[in-house]
Formats: sequence, structure tokens, C-alpha cells
Amino acid sequence: MSGAIESGQPRLWGGRQSGALDPAFEAFNRSLPFDQRLVFEDLEGSAAWARALGRAGVLAADEVQRLEAALGELAAEVRADPGALDRSRAEDVHAFVEDALGAKVGALAKKLHTGRSRNDQVATDLKLHLRGQVRRLDGEVRELAEALVTLAEATAALPLPGYTHLQRAQPITAGHHALAYVEMLARDRARLGDAARRMDTSPLGCGALAGTAWPVDREALAADLGFDGGPTRNSLDTVSDRDHACELAFVCAQLMVHLSRLAEDWIFFATQEAGFLRLGDDVCTGSSLMPQKRNPDALELVRGKCARVIGDLTALLTLVKGLPLAYDKDLQEDKEALFDALDTTSACVRVATACVRSARYDEARCRAAVQGGFLDATDLADLLVRAGVTFRDAHHRVGDAVRIAESLGVELAALPEAKRKELFPELPSDLGSELSVEAMLARRSATGGTAPTRVRAEAAHWRAFLAH
Repeated sequence: MSGAIESGQPRLWGGRQSGALDPAFEAFNRSLPFDQRLVFEDLEGSAAWARALGRAGVLAADEVQRLEAALGELAAEVRADPGALDRSRAEDVHAFVEDALGAKVGALAKKLHTGRSRNDQVATDLKLHLRGQVRRLDGEVRELAEALVTLAEATAALPLPGYTHLQRAQPITAGHHALAYVEMLARDRARLGDAARRMDTSPLGCGALAGTAWPVDREALAADLGFDGGPTRNSLDTVSDRDHACELAFVCAQLMVHLSRLAEDWIFFATQEAGFLRLGDDVCTGSSLMPQKRNPDALELVRGKCARVIGDLTALLTLVKGLPLAYDKDLQEDKEALFDALDTTSACVRVATACVRSARYDEARCRAAVQGGFLDATDLADLLVRAGVTFRDAHHRVGDAVRIAESLGVELAALPEAKRKELFPELPSDLGSELSVEAMLARRSATGGTAPTRVRAEAAHWRAFLAH
């Protein structure tokens, strides 16, 4: 491709400065290595700007046609040879496009920048690019949620110890645990949608900071680019606004926190000490020294990369916290952090989906784990309440019973009959059926509960929701 700017060629901002840039600063100043991913959005925005200038009478109809045709050709050439961007010495993606366009249409390319600044241009490119990124990430999160729903359907009645403070607390089901993460992912998708709606306004036509001096119909331009929210309303804010970058980085960070929590749960579940879950060989690795090892590296990397995305969010917030209006070159630094947050989150969602699809619970191990540890204590207190005892008194009496059972080395339902009658005269002597895991789970059928019937109903709800 003939559009590469070689060292020493005129720059978009040339004129005021003379002489060559310091080589260290020239390399320091270049953003093409990372903003080149905006090339198709830059071409799309440039074509829309050409049409807007045509409607404003700045360009003749045939000039608009020539520019649109050349921009379309350039898009096809970049798709066929994306390496041209890497070979280019252009300062940024805008310079790459303008120079390549000049090679096709000559001086006409210089007219295209009339009334437009790189400031409103890059703001537009970024929003157009993020529109596609949001759709892609939303689809990936949906796939992960669907995988968790499938797991929930298969394990709706499988007992699993529920934990608080990392201590076994009450029985839940593995399906209920899976659906907890579906709830989190649903909130993440809602946040993605909210962020997309808030950034759905067009910056193009705001110029460097004061707006354009040409009679451009910004409402028509926004519609041309597919911005349903119309044009932005203040040029100063527009060219310096990176709320959408920060907001999407936050959504990524929050989503990564949820993935990290899932990873932490399942890393523990997959230990030999717990043994509730086995991950597939396709998402585990071995040890270079110990032949027996199966390491949950996929989940450990997800957990570790959460810190990276939180760092990207911190970098973006720190970047914009003290910037004066309007545009400052500091904002060139927004893209690497934002792109890294999006790329890392997307990769982690895909890997988490693979982990969920590979996971298999050990039913015997899970059932055995809920048999001990006095996970039935709360249900025993509830039985006393049904018999007329106040809950606070019931709580105290069951606590005493746990202490006695511990000293005898038995579970609550297995206390000696005489001791049970002494401790709980209001209850029948045989508590086995009432304190069975199945009975305890079945009682929790209220909305939000862990009863198998409720889990199946919730899984069906999410299956239908995710289908739309």
C-alpha cells in the first residue's frame, strides 16, 4: 500500500513548527501502534464527514463520491493487508488514513479535514469502535451465562455445602451455586447496556474544542453514523469526555471481579481437600516436576488477570482526574488501558466458559460433605420454633446441643434418645427424616431459595431470558 508516511514527510499539524522532531520524542509521540485498531472506524467517520460537508456545500457532489469510493477502496486494502499499518511511519491512524487517501485522490484529500479536528475525530472513532466491542463482549458473557444455566439444570438437586466465612454453614445445591453467578453476569450485561446507551452520542462536528464554523447538520451526521442519541451538546465536554472509557473499564473490572470469585470458589472445590468438582484436562496443566499434578491454571489466570483489569480502570480514572478543559494529549493514554481491559476481559470470559463446560461434580463427595458439620442446626432451631419456642431460645438450645454432640462425636440427629428427649421434649424422638438433606433443601422453596424445585424454575427462567 502506498499510504505510509515516511520519516520527514509533512505532518497533519505541521506549519507552526520547523525542523525534525527529536527521534526519542517522535517515537514517544506516535500512537499508530495501538490506535491502528480504529482504522475502520476512522474510515467510516471520514466517509460520513465527507457526506456532511457535501450537504453543507463545502464539497461538490462528485468530490463526495470520489472520497467515498477512495475510502471504500482503502478499507478493502487494509482488510487484505493489515500489515500495512505496522509498516507505516504515520504518527497516528488519522495521519495514516489521510496520507493513504491523498495517494488515491490527490489534493482532494486535504479538503476532507475542513471543519474537523483530530480531537472530535478520535472521540468519534473510539465510540464507534466501542459500540462493536460492547456487542461482542455482551455475546460472550451471554454464552458463559448459558453454560452456567446448563450446569444448574444438571445439578439442580445435587447437595453441596454452602459456606459463610469459609466455614460450612447450610446445605445448598450445586445448581443454586451456579445460578448465583448467572445473576452476577446478568447485572454485568445490564451495566454494559447502560454504558452503551450513555455513549450513544456523536462527537463529530465539535472540532478541536469550540465547534465547527461550517454549516454542518450534526443531527443528520449523527443519524448517518448510527448514533441514536443524536449529537453531543457541548463541544468543550465532547472532545475531553472519556466517561465512556472509564465506565466500560469499570464494567470490565466488575465483571472480572465476578469471574475471579467464581475462579476462587472452583479452585477450592477442585482441591483434593474438598474434591467436589473436577475440571477437564483441556483447562488444566501439569507440573514440570511432579507427575501427579492437575493444576487449575485456567481459573488461576482468570483470578490473576482480574488485578490487571482493575489496574486499567485505576489508570483511566487517574488519567482524567485533573485534566483541564478541553483536549489534552494525556488522553492519548486512554486507549492502551481501555483496549487492554476489554481484550483481557473478553479472553477471561471465553476461558471461564470453557471451564464451566468442562466441569463435573463428584456427586458422592458432595453428598458426603453435607452429612457432617452440623449443617442441620438451623433447621433444628426452626423445628423448635414451629413447636412454639421463640427463635432466640431455640438458637441457644440448639447451640448447647451442638456442643454436647461434638463432645460425643455424633451429629444432632444421632444424639442418644434420652439426651434428645432431655434437650428437645417438644420434638419427636426420631429427627432423621426432618433433618435429612433432602428435607432441608426442599423447605427452602421461597423465591431465591435453594430448593431443587426452585432451582429448576430459576434455570428455566434464565434459559428463556437468555434466548432473547
